Amino acid sequence: MWPLDPSRKEVLRFAVSCRVLTLMLQVLTRFLGSSTPIVYWFPAHLLQNQEPLLRSLETESWTPLAEDFPPRQKIPRNSIMELLYNWKTCSSVTRYILGYFLTYWLLGLLLHCNFLPWT
Repeated sequence: MWPLDPSRKEVLRFAVSCRVLTLMLQVLTRFLGSSTPIVYWFPAHLLQNQEPLLRSLETESWTPLAEDFPPRQKIPRNSIMELLYNWKTCSSVTRYILGYFLTYWLLGLLLHCNFLPWT
């Protein structure tokens, strides 16, 4: 083994500390995201209180008819899909919450499949 000069020791120390920090951040965010429901309860609470479209979906008993939709389009049964279909009529709080989760999902998809650190 060759003797390390001080510049190589500093680079090695920096590389190891960056890797440890990256691994710690990934593990912490995975633990918080998968085991802490508060991260998801708060946006759900905001959506329930701030979005009039969700309140109207709760009060009305709407049964979709087959002729209401184009032949190959599926009938939305999920309230989140209903919000995404009616993006322009949603409140700004709903747009921010949906935009955050969609951006997080898309960035995670793009970065993780390229072997970049993303949780």
